Amino acid sequence: MPSKNVKIIAIGLLVMIVGFILMIGGGSSDPNVFNPAMFNFRRLTLAPIVIIIGIVVILWGIMKTPKTPEE
Repeated sequence: MPSKNVKIIAIGLLVMIVGFILMIGGGSSDPNVFNPAMFNFRRLTLAPIVIIIGIVVILWGIMKTPKTPEE
C-alpha cells in the first residue's frame, strides 16, 4: 500500500496532466490561416494555472513529513 506522500504526488501529477490536456489544440492545418482560438482563456490562463497548482501539490507531497504511528 503506497504511503500518503506517494498518493499526494500522484494526485499532483494527474493535475499537471489535466493542465497539459487543457493546453492542447488551437492549431491550424493551413499555415496561412490564423486561428484566434489559439489565444483563448483556457490555453493562455487556465492551463498554466492548473499546471502550477499540480507542481505545488507535488512539492507539498515531497516535503510533507509522514506522521509516525502512535504506540
